[in-house]
Amino acid sequence: MISAKENYFMMLRGEIPEYVPGMFEDRVGMFNEELLTPVAAPDGPITTSWGVRYVGAPDMNFGAMPDPHQKLLPDITKWRDYIKKPDLSNFDWEKYYADKIKDIDREKKYITVGGGDYFLTLVSFMGFEDTLLALYEEPEEVKALLEYVSEFYVEVLKKQIYYMHPEVLGMMDDDSAALSPFFSVEMYREFFKPFHKLHADIAKDNNMYIERHDCGKCEAFIPDWIDIGIQSWNPAQTMNDLVGIKKKFGRKLAICGGWDMLKYDNTCDEEELRQALMEYVDTFAPDGGFCYTAMVAGPPEDEETKKRMGVVMDVYENYAKNWYQTH
Repeated sequence: MISAKENYFMMLRGEIPEYVPGMFEDRVGMFNEELLTPVAAPDGPITTSWGVRYVGAPDMNFGAMPDPHQKLLPDITKWRDYIKKPDLSNFDWEKYYADKIKDIDREKKYITVGGGDYFLTLVSFMGFEDTLLALYEEPEEVKALLEYVSEFYVEVLKKQIYYMHPEVLGMMDDDSAALSPFFSVEMYREFFKPFHKLHADIAKDNNMYIERHDCGKCEAFIPDWIDIGIQSWNPAQTMNDLVGIKKKFGRKLAICGGWDMLKYDNTCDEEELRQALMEYVDTFAPDGGFCYTAMVAGPPEDEETKKRMGVVMDVYENYAKNWYQTH
């Protein structure tokens, strides 16, 4: 059997891998990038180099969210007075990234770098409501601020590539709620797609794979993702027409998700959970383009959570993983 890393890359290349990849595989070289938006804040508030304070909460799995009591930018037209790009003129990039990856086995693990969260960056500066209002009321000022932010984000991406040689760009920018996007496709193309494309072009120029994280009902943006080179999507939540998306795009866009957490998050019926997981695999595994990404909610140390997670793992190991050999 090939390595989990190469098997996953086969999926990203649009090939049918030797086995169904799973989110539990130890194939990603993990490191914490302090220069970009934090993913989690389990140890208390985190203040970024932009001055944004992020907080986490146990009931949200400590996912990092901008502190709702802080607003850096009260008026989009005055962003030049409030938003200052981090000064990294004397920053030791080589040592910083060498320390990050020194213990990662690059034969077995790949490195993913993030970034590209332009909409969420605006939200972190201004709050959600003011960001949406600014898109309508002061579009040119929004674009000018995004250009300014992009200078820093692109600099970080280029340094990551130069010093770490990452294999994957994980582009994250949540722009949708459960029922619809926060803005139209036309507005996405006007404000955010140019910057996403800039990151994607840099990644492609350096032979990197490109993944997209986007929660909610964001399927309207998929043609634009395909256009800029996105190859996989997580968590691909079930409020989207995932069956139709798989039929339309096939292996051009791997579904790294698709599990109905809202329906089965807290089920205590092990047989119901097992049958749902098998149906999940049977729906998305055919013809490739699928990564098993099922999980359950609950405190990790809770015995009931452990039991349900055991079912999730058992279905992966004994049904999903070798699906291509058995079907």
